[in-house]
Amino acid sequence: MKVNALENRQQLKDDFEFYARNCLKIRTKDKGRQSLVLNSAQKYIHKQIENQLKTTGKVRAIILKGRQQGASTYVEGRFTWKTTHNKGVRAFILTHDGESTNALFEMSERYYTNLPSHVKPSLGASNAKELYFDNLDSGYKIGTAGNKAVGRGQTLQFFHGSEVAFWMNAGDHTKGVMQAVPDGDGTEVILESTANGVGNYFHEQWKLAEKGISEFIAIFVPWYWQAEYRKKLPEDFTLTPEEQKLKEHYDLTDEQSYWRRMKVAELTTDGIDGTKAFKQEYPMNAAEAFQVSGGDGLINADHCMRARKEKVNGNGPLVVGVDPSRGGDRFAIVRRQGRKMYGMESYIGDQCDKLGKNVANCKRILDTVCPVAGKVPDMMFVDYGAGADIVDRLHELGYEKRVKAVHFGSTPLDPIKYKNKRNEIWGEMADWLVDENLPVQIPDDDEMQADLCASPYNRDSNDRRVLWSKDRIKKEYGFSPDYGDAGGLTFTEPVNEAFEDLDFATEF
Repeated sequence: MKVNALENRQQLKDDFEFYARNCLKIRTKDKGRQSLVLNSAQKYIHKQIENQLKTTGKVRAIILKGRQQGASTYVEGRFTWKTTHNKGVRAFILTHDGESTNALFEMSERYYTNLPSHVKPSLGASNAKELYFDNLDSGYKIGTAGNKAVGRGQTLQFFHGSEVAFWMNAGDHTKGVMQAVPDGDGTEVILESTANGVGNYFHEQWKLAEKGISEFIAIFVPWYWQAEYRKKLPEDFTLTPEEQKLKEHYDLTDEQSYWRRMKVAELTTDGIDGTKAFKQEYPMNAAEAFQVSGGDGLINADHCMRARKEKVNGNGPLVVGVDPSRGGDRFAIVRRQGRKMYGMESYIGDQCDKLGKNVANCKRILDTVCPVAGKVPDMMFVDYGAGADIVDRLHELGYEKRVKAVHFGSTPLDPIKYKNKRNEIWGEMADWLVDENLPVQIPDDDEMQADLCASPYNRDSNDRRVLWSKDRIKKEYGFSPDYGDAGGLTFTEPVNEAFEDLDFATEF
């Protein structure tokens, strides 16, 4: 074999993008059978996965995306590449329904059938929905999530969970097929889905990955990366105020805005809110994808997106909110100066498992001149429920004038309007955030938005808004709004700027 042919074979083995466009065939929407040339979303997914593989030796990824952005096409192609180039490996794909199982197996068969002969292993006796490469003793199988026992009793190197948010028996599959993948180098577990509400397995796993407290990396793919998600403009086209804001926030073209408008209209049917449905099916950011059912929250995604894109100069006292860790949550910190909220920090696991570590982090913040505000914090408010010992120790160290404990269940400053302190700080933060007369800025961060939007409430007999408890939110949504509580703590009470003793060395 000539040198250039050997080099070509080696590149096919080592470079998936090169392999895909030279060996894999897909059925396109409007151009028939074509080579698989990765689109923007697929390239981004590939880059993130390859970076993790290089860093950790294995792949554990969870992908949140819009509809028909090519995630499954990418993963099936990747696993075809892996199983046809390695001996003794197995790939398993688990879909959410029978129709999807058939579609993905058809895709996999198309990949195999059209492989060039020099990278096409022989096909042995295979069962339904299975490709077995006998010379390599490797294989590729697809199953449906409705069967609790599917995939059990085998050892896998590659696993793809497709549309995981729609799985039936997700807990059983977690205990079964996903445990069939050993925790070893070269193994890959890729979960992907569009969102399907909150509190389900996919949402829980996404939040864990997003917070950095699982071995999975969170990969988000927005709809506007798709080149085909745009539409020719009518002659009389003009943007609505909402569309103008989205255009500015996300740098959308008018063609993309018009495509979105038509898709929202298409999704508005049988009493369904098309705008809300669009956010779930075609999200622009991770936070808006997970729609909350059962009522509104104090803060919604529109409020957050407006504040995420504002640029505001902070003024007045610098206040820090600290929501200490409890029960596996994050140790969350947020800073606020006037109408500017910023400076998110969080710690997890052994980063915040000792009193000394938590006190040291708070002390560092109290002692350090903030480069944004140009001074040290004037006040730090700490949730007393999990932070009483932190406050006590900081007081012992001399910070009693700049550190206060906040009892969430204590009497609010305005008991007519609020039931307790936690409701008051969230209510004041919501009023601050939704005020359209004075712009405010919050961190341009999906986690912050998700936590702020996790603010469902009921009404009590006095018609006061009463937030759900943190335990209920965690049970229903699968995560604790730690950044939201930390941000709310900065609204505990009015704060005066600390008076600094100055050394006047004036000569008279």
